[in-house]
Amino acid sequence: MTSGLPDFRGAQGFWRAYPVIARLGLSFEEMANPAWSQENPPLAWAFYGHRLSLYRQTTPHSGFNQLLTIGAAKPSGYFVFTSNVGGHFQRAGFAPERVVECHGSIHHFQCARSCTDEIWDAAAEAVNLEESTFHALEPSPRCRHCPALARPNILMFDDGSWLSHRADAQREPFAQWLDGLAKSSVSLAIVELGAGRAIPTVRHTSEWVLERTGSSLIRINPREDEVPNGQIGLPLGAAQGICRICDRGL
Repeated sequence: MTSGLPDFRGAQGFWRAYPVIARLGLSFEEMANPAWSQENPPLAWAFYGHRLSLYRQTTPHSGFNQLLTIGAAKPSGYFVFTSNVGGHFQRAGFAPERVVECHGSIHHFQCARSCTDEIWDAAAEAVNLEESTFHALEPSPRCRHCPALARPNILMFDDGSWLSHRADAQREPFAQWLDGLAKSSVSLAIVELGAGRAIPTVRHTSEWVLERTGSSLIRINPREDEVPNGQIGLPLGAAQGICRICDRGL
């Protein structure tokens, strides 16, 4: 559920969004690495500052509202488990205490050198960049406790310094909610949107919940909609798939 934001599946999609990075020959996996905070801070913050600006400016598509309406009407409510870091579920009105951001959030920062375990809200932070050279302008966001740069509180590739305690705390009420469902006769429907196999955290979680609760899985993915036996795969985009669900009256 990306609300029209760039599709980074494959190098060509990423490079179309970031032609300067294309000239450097860097893939998304190579660019989304905490080492750039030390090796090339202006490039690192141009990349994440640009993404932060996009997420702040983009309105969640109508599918978010449709999902919220469905979930809020259920007797046991809903929970969101997402690998998206843009905060669009919260912006669309989903209760923050019912959202797990398993890979963190671009709207929260931490120290790039891990001098402290503090994670802070980045609402007051700003990143300015020179578009033609794709370099962040000074001042770049800095740690609140030492001279080091800040970095987004996002789990990156080859990332040994990500602070996970914010995401860990989000998982606790999710686990309690699942425990309650497992002890009840409530039927759970898992609606999975756009979760691919390349980074399979969400897919694995969906299938783990499916096995644990005996629920139903609807996997909506335009390229990778394969599902376990007896489940539903829809080769559609997120917004299209949600409309299909609404039409069927889930």
